[in-house]
Amino acid sequence: MNRQVTLRVNGVTQQHSVEPRLLLVYYLREVLGLTGTHVGCDTSQCGACTVLLEGQAVKSCTILAVQADGAEITTIEGLARDGKLHPLQTGFWEEHGLQCGFCTPGMIMAACQLLERIPDPSEAQIRHGLAGNLCRCTGYHNIVRAVQHAARKLLETKQR
Repeated sequence: MNRQVTLRVNGVTQQHSVEPRLLLVYYLREVLGLTGTHVGCDTSQCGACTVLLEGQAVKSCTILAVQADGAEITTIEGLARDGKLHPLQTGFWEEHGLQCGFCTPGMIMAACQLLERIPDPSEAQIRHGLAGNLCRCTGYHNIVRAVQHAARKLLETKQR
């Protein structure tokens, strides 16, 4: 028996009837068409499916859509504002923080929460904050640089 869910995704209220066993990652991808959230391992090991749920970075392959009923969700598609990329998105671009790009949305979403908690993180804090997200290509050095770049840009913006 399907259940009605109402979520606010990237600032837009969404209401759908879903199977109670539907994972949030599949709700986002298949029902809403937000394919920036990637399905990697389906076991919460890789972090490719990371989104913000009420501001907290969560792996959307571990949460049922019905568990998120009434929640505010932000996906990688929801970070850009008025056609302008988020500083983390530009940081990954400018600092070459990606190669294949599969882990990038999850890395960026985890980094969003990190920078919210720690606006000027050390390298060790960045590495710890991203520890639940795996990258098979980059070796993480440029990912850390991308987060540092975004932190500087965000701090500059707040100082204005």
